Amino acid sequence: MDGRALTFRLFGINNQNFIMKDEETGTWWQQVSGEAIQGPLRGRRLEGIDHDEIAFSIWKRENPFGRVLKPVAGRQEDYATETWERRMKKVRTVTPVGKDDPLTPRTVVAGVTVSGLSRAYPFPMLREERLLLDRLNGVPIVLVLGEDKKSIRVFDRALDGRPLELFVKRGERPVTMVDAETGSEWDFAGTAVSGPLAGAKLKKLRVLKEYWFDWKIYQPASTVYTAGSVTP
Repeated sequence: MDGRALTFRLFGINNQNFIMKDEETGTWWQQVSGEAIQGPLRGRRLEGIDHDEIAFSIWKRENPFGRVLKPVAGRQEDYATETWERRMKKVRTVTPVGKDDPLTPRTVVAGVTVSGLSRAYPFPMLREERLLLDRLNGVPIVLVLGEDKKSIRVFDRALDGRPLELFVKRGERPVTMVDAETGSEWDFAGTAVSGPLAGAKLKKLRVLKEYWFDWKIYQPASTVYTAGSVTP
């Protein structure tokens, strides 16, 4: 922040979303948005970094010489326990639920924002379909799940200005996509690995795997993708 590295610690929980506190100024920061919500830097926002939330097996396949961050010996108390997720699922959420709310609070969604317009894609639908095509704010996108049905990536599926119609080859491991226009095959990293478009790469878009109750707090104008809909 302003050229200074900040050191963060977990300080609390706000509706099951981390509050971080930096040691340098004592400012409180919201995990999901990176916004400073209390303290000297209130109103400032950390710049988000593109990241993947994927299975280690997929990451290792794509990065065979990658390095792994190990826990620090003797600091076990600083890490969440193995039962953390199970315990958190039992904690009450405080997000208001309306009668017309399209999803239950703990529905896991893939949240995507393109040029200020946001949409939530329910994970139960993604697990069933494996791949979804859509247009968000005029941009043709594709959401695809990895073979573990948990890892997800989102790409701009336009190549040289032409949207590609993609589908998943059933039974293929690792996941393989095929475009209807040329029959080229694409891997989970968005790279064409065979066919006329071999070597081409799709632009990866940021996606946040999140509970619906939390996503809608920070993206109150978000729409929800429904089966079979391809929207502007």
